Amino acid sequence: MSTSHQPPATRHGIEAPSAWAVRWADRVPAGGRVLDLACGSGRHARYFATRGCPVEAVDRDPAALAALAGVPGVTIRCANLEGGPWPYDGEQFAGIVVANYLHRPLFPRLLDCIAPGGVMIYETFAAGNERYGRPSNRAFLLRPGELLDVVRGRLRVIAYENLTVSEPRPACVQRLCAINSL
Repeated sequence: MSTSHQPPATRHGIEAPSAWAVRWADRVPAGGRVLDLACGSGRHARYFATRGCPVEAVDRDPAALAALAGVPGVTIRCANLEGGPWPYDGEQFAGIVVANYLHRPLFPRLLDCIAPGGVMIYETFAAGNERYGRPSNRAFLLRPGELLDVVRGRLRVIAYENLTVSEPRPACVQRLCAINSL
C-alpha cells in the first residue's frame, strides 16, 4: 500500500520508525518484551507493538507519552531518566531501542537489562553533527567508535555505522545493533 501522498517520515500521520530500527527489528526474539527508552511520542513503541512485542515506553514528557495512551501492547511510564531513580532495576528485555537520545550514565544499566539473546538497537547523533545544527554540544554527541566501546565485552555486534545521513535531515550519526550472546 503506497503512502506517497504523505511525507516520507510519517505513516498514517504518525512519525515513522527509524529505518535502522526497522532493519534490525527481526533480531528481537518473537513476542519478547521491548524497552523504548526516551520514546517521545512512541514511533518505535508502536512499531514493536504491531510486531507482537509487549513494549515498555518510557519518557520524561507526559505530553509526549499521552500519544501512546491506549495503544494495545504498550505500557507507558513517565520517568526522569537523567535525574531520577532507574525504573528498571532487575528487569530484562528482549529488545532495547534508543533513538536520538544520549545519557552516558545509563549505558551500564541498559546493558544489564538486555536478556540473554536480547538485542540493543541504538541510533543517535555523533561528533560532526555540529555542522548540521542541533545537537551541537559535545556532551550530546557520540565520540568516534563510542557505541562499540560501550558494548565491547558485553554484546556481540551485528552491525555498526558511523556516518553522515541526508534523511530525514542531514546529520552525523552512530548506529549499532548488538546481541547479548557472549
